[in-house]
Amino acid sequence: MLVLAARSRLLAPHSLIRLLATDPAAAIDLPAWCYLTGHAYLGHGIDADGCRYYDIRVSASARDTLDSHPWRLAPEPSLSHSFHREDHP
Repeated sequence: MLVLAARSRLLAPHSLIRLLATDPAAAIDLPAWCYLTGHAYLGHGIDADGCRYYDIRVSASARDTLDSHPWRLAPEPSLSHSFHREDHP
């Protein structure tokens, strides 16, 4: 997940990712991560060599995750100037 999260940030929107995984939890983790971040989970299959793969489409409006915890959303950027009533009569 760490590598997937980092690489997905570098790819252009609508790029396709085919992830090869041997971890059985990937079948649960990847769709959940896509739902969390906004990327499109396209499905899974088994290639000619018997390796399980998972296909993902990179979203143009994906939500960022923490670098060390890709299953946790990064905080939203704060506004540099907050609105104060006294600033605007």
